[in-house]
Amino acid sequence: MTNNVRLLTTALKSPLGQVWAMDIVKHRSRYYIYIPGTPGGHQGVFVIWADDMAGPWSEPIDLKLPGRIDPGHAVGEDGKRYLFVNGIEYVKLADDGLATDGELKPAYQPWRYPEDWVVEMFAPEGPKILRRGGYFYLITAVGGTSGPPTGHMVIAARSRSIHGPWEHCPHNPIVRTWRAEEKWWSRGHASLVEGPAGDWWMVSHGYENGFRTLGRQTLLEPVEWTPDGWFRATAPNISVPLRKPAGGKAGPALFPLSDDFARSKFGTQWAFQGGGPDEMKRVRFGKSGIEIAGKGSGPADSSPMAAIAGDLAYEAAATFEILEGGEGGLLLWYGDRGFVGVGVNGTQLLTFNYAQEHPWMRVDLAARTVSLKLRNDRNIVTFYYAAQGAEWTQHPWQMDVSGLHHNVFGGFLSLKPALYSAGKGAVRVSNFTYRGLGPRG
Repeated sequence: MTNNVRLLTTALKSPLGQVWAMDIVKHRSRYYIYIPGTPGGHQGVFVIWADDMAGPWSEPIDLKLPGRIDPGHAVGEDGKRYLFVNGIEYVKLADDGLATDGELKPAYQPWRYPEDWVVEMFAPEGPKILRRGGYFYLITAVGGTSGPPTGHMVIAARSRSIHGPWEHCPHNPIVRTWRAEEKWWSRGHASLVEGPAGDWWMVSHGYENGFRTLGRQTLLEPVEWTPDGWFRATAPNISVPLRKPAGGKAGPALFPLSDDFARSKFGTQWAFQGGGPDEMKRVRFGKSGIEIAGKGSGPADSSPMAAIAGDLAYEAAATFEILEGGEGGLLLWYGDRGFVGVGVNGTQLLTFNYAQEHPWMRVDLAARTVSLKLRNDRNIVTFYYAAQGAEWTQHPWQMDVSGLHHNVFGGFLSLKPALYSAGKGAVRVSNFTYRGLGPRG
């Protein structure tokens, strides 16, 4: 399949903690991204703007909506701008879209599913507004984002005015996971987009059956408008692609992840996990790799650098040179309470499972430079190690990481290949390689 996606830039330059469901809009000649963030652990909604999608983008502006998430921008019949949030509430925006102009108000009492449905919780969220044919359509998620596979769903309502009253769609829910045997779980949180040929599509997210470790993935399915002015999803089965890729096999990750560290890929590929605003001061690029100053006493408090991997099976490897008494290694990282991996400190090989180091598994390895490799084969993980110039040795402990996901640890994250540097020294990492193993499906 031809990759026609081109990365323009990274828009958010300042850390906002965990960033969830944002809304990207163009209003007149300017672009805006409304972002739920958690700086300092406090939930709120922020906005950045640019006159060109390629940037430069502004610094985030706090809209002072504490505790709110899932912003959805809309322009009413009065020409004024509004922001909808979870609840489902809405607030008027200033004309420039960079501040609120009034108080939050209830917007819509969402449609209720039958009480005997197995869901996580009611949790009305993800409001998105579309104007078409004299109606405003309000597309909302209910049922809870994770929890049981059958929880999340997409519902719709419409109104002649942005202020309501809103009419429930008679076909609700538009989309839902009905049975745990389906390929995609917790389907919900949708937006409608019009294609270049006047075709309509629904973009939503869901967890892949058996692979919550990959986090929430983006789903795309066709929709059609019905004679009564509503819409419905038309794909009979989203467990198979709408169109087969060239050669009949799904490819590996969309962007190549192997990295020789000749230039920085922070922000486009790598990100420090749980780091602060000054985390990049730990990094120095050189001809022989990336040097990372140590932090913390081990992986859990080291703020490792990680990259998102989208394959069901893959291998990742890198070479670690221990500098000045440092410690570093290769991890699969969900968070500081959920990770596995192997590390080296110049004298020993260290093993991490259940988010802790296991001293009984230490191996004497007196080598300053060691290559480490992991193979994640559909959540079964095998590690390998090789001192400089030696052959690969398979680590004796193979691990099942299928439980390292949101339903165990929270956070709405995914399990990522990661590099860590801990202690008072530093680690130089070179030749990070990544390859997907076999078809994606």
